[in-house]
Amino acid sequence: MIRRIDLRGADRGTVDYRAAVPRAEFDIEAATHAVQPIIDAVRERGQEAIAEFSEKFDGVRVDDIRVPAAALTQALDQLDPDIRAGLEESIARLRATCTAELEEDAVTDLAPGARVTHRKVPVGRVGLYVPGGLAPLVSSVLMNVVPAQVAGVPSIALASPPQKANPDGFGGLPQPTILAACALLGIDEVYAVGGAQAIAMFAYGVDPCERVDMVTGPGNIYVVTAKRLLKGQVGIDSEAGPTEIAILADETAEAAYVAADLISQAEHDPLAASVLVTDSETLAADVEAELDKQVAATKHVERIRTSLSGAQSGIVLVDDVDQGVDVVNAYAAEHLEIHTADALTVAGRIRNAGAIFVGPFAPVSLGDYCAGSNHVLPTGGCACHSSGLSVRAFTKSVHVVDYSREGLAAVKDHVVTLAEAEDLPGHGAAVSVRFSS
Repeated sequence: MIRRIDLRGADRGTVDYRAAVPRAEFDIEAATHAVQPIIDAVRERGQEAIAEFSEKFDGVRVDDIRVPAAALTQALDQLDPDIRAGLEESIARLRATCTAELEEDAVTDLAPGARVTHRKVPVGRVGLYVPGGLAPLVSSVLMNVVPAQVAGVPSIALASPPQKANPDGFGGLPQPTILAACALLGIDEVYAVGGAQAIAMFAYGVDPCERVDMVTGPGNIYVVTAKRLLKGQVGIDSEAGPTEIAILADETAEAAYVAADLISQAEHDPLAASVLVTDSETLAADVEAELDKQVAATKHVERIRTSLSGAQSGIVLVDDVDQGVDVVNAYAAEHLEIHTADALTVAGRIRNAGAIFVGPFAPVSLGDYCAGSNHVLPTGGCACHSSGLSVRAFTKSVHVVDYSREGLAAVKDHVVTLAEAEDLPGHGAAVSVRFSS
């Protein structure tokens, strides 16, 4: 089912580990021709265009995209008590870690009358996107809303695709559990809009939704393409591709746990990547046997098998844990689990990962729901330069420069000299004029 990639004996000074562990094809450029007309139509025709796209892509026509307050209340009232308890625990843990991330203003007094304040300012209005395709990701409501709320964002809107009619009476609205999570978090501005058209709605503003300053949240290739095309018109969090897990393991790992965790990510999407990096051929064989057994017992068998047998998944054999560390650092996985002896020490050697899960009792599934960490993470190797969603994503830094005449006088000659060195005499004159007789 899952292929092997043997890197044992490779010349560690010359081999390109990132190229050796390929990823799923995720060609944003190829989707541009389909997405650009959607963006243009929403910009030009607003809600009329959105209604047409909802009918075409979601199979339901929605003429009033704003979710009524009564529907949010009804969804929360009808929510299974156990699901509500799980959401409340997840919210509490995430809010605690987000609160700990909050940064205070930093004030620096450089000299008498010379002060610079580094202010943290929340984004004014954000649009949060929650997918509703292969899986209604109610957890993504929490992961987007909570850090925005903790950051102090004053205006939050959320969009999720409308669903076809169902016995619960939520036809034409987002999935009921998503609505319930919004109500639980106090989000009352919710729109039944999916796909690229939702991103365009946020970016341009479509009555009754005012334009936003920033869009966050995961989505399929069309959502990601829309975010790329609209970047600049609106801020975005990232261009997230298919989900991925890498597991670094040695002979101490429990094969059943490793196999279950590989399956948990494969369950998301046929393009999801599940990669095991190990120096134990025995573990590799045991994991393969466990995959055969466990996949057959899962609900989404075909989706999982497609993912695990794809080019983006595999078991990578290495000489030792040191080489394994190099491989996973090069791969820069969205999620990285460490199943080795002294796992915490090994985790300390990891530079590139969206999130690191240490030891046998910290599976990625924990991070998806109740770890207190955020599961909106960089994919496609972007963890080598980018971070997951956090409070910081919803704040801006502003320098407040507060100088007196005395403070400016102390550096005026330096400013004039540097301005002349750049052949910008007007810059120097703007200082000199303040001290002319």
